[in-house]
Amino acid sequence: MRIGVLTGGGDCPGLNAIIEAIVKRAASYGYEVLGFLRGYAGLINGEYKRLTVEDVSGIALTGGTILGTSRVNPFKRENGPQKVLDNVKKCGVDALTIIGGDDTLGAAYKLYNMGLPIVGVPKTIDNDVSETDYSVGFLTAIETISESIERLHTTAKSHERVIIVEIMGRYAGWLTLFGGLAGGAHIILVPEKSFKIEEICSIILEREKSGKKYTIVAVAEGAKPENVSDFITLCRERDEFGHVRLGGIAKLLEREIAERTGKETRSVVLGHVQRGGRPCAFDKVLGIRLGFRAVDLVKEGKFGHMVCLKGSKIVAVKMESALKQKRLDEEMMQLINFFNKS
Repeated sequence: MRIGVLTGGGDCPGLNAIIEAIVKRAASYGYEVLGFLRGYAGLINGEYKRLTVEDVSGIALTGGTILGTSRVNPFKRENGPQKVLDNVKKCGVDALTIIGGDDTLGAAYKLYNMGLPIVGVPKTIDNDVSETDYSVGFLTAIETISESIERLHTTAKSHERVIIVEIMGRYAGWLTLFGGLAGGAHIILVPEKSFKIEEICSIILEREKSGKKYTIVAVAEGAKPENVSDFITLCRERDEFGHVRLGGIAKLLEREIAERTGKETRSVVLGHVQRGGRPCAFDKVLGIRLGFRAVDLVKEGKFGHMVCLKGSKIVAVKMESALKQKRLDEEMMQLINFFNKS
């Protein structure tokens, strides 16, 4: 048995933990593992390297992915799907374990429907892949975000400023909610609910009247002001999955809040620091458990499924059911409403 593995989409902490577990579990069954390089680009171009236990031992402790990654979409490349099918056959791959977020897994599901034996493994700091309680990389990103916001409190308080912190999250506000709560943000804005700039300014001015001279605003990059339909962006460039490059909501808020309140206002974009660095203990263990179980699904011939965390258990769910985006529910939105008024 020969298993192929790739990491697609954005990098995140915990990817190497998944890879290490896949290779070691496969070796225990006598299987060989080929690692395809730079996500789907490696499958399209036939670029890979053999992975042994010696190659991967200890990589779970490190961030990023030893295989590299990209946002290449095989269905946006000329003859991309056919090249994938041809290379899988040429390399003698009997099954693929594809590690990624909703875009990568969506393409994986299409390839599965074309006849490829595929098992999916969810990873995304956005935590927006449905069916799994937590995705690999999410909790490490929360630690980074909350620490960053905590550090900004001292500057904001010392200068009596408003500081807007722009956090990743196109459609879902998991990072902004969890990071904002843990970091002590005073206002939290997420993609699931549009906001009124005048209400934000009102909260800031009410804080001022009560003696609270500074305010931290945590805003998801996909959050929008009321009556605005398009994402706020600095450019219109799109990736191969059709997504514009986000960024700019913090600058818009910085300008509007300063003009309307007279408060000195600054914006901070956390950017790719959110997805960098070594994984936290939870993400290491979660990655290992997911990779371990993914190989078992291959052994069982349970293709078209994805491994997920449900409570304390790692379970298999059909990939089709896992492709719906997971957004903040009513309980989570109540937290935002409460803290934005406090």
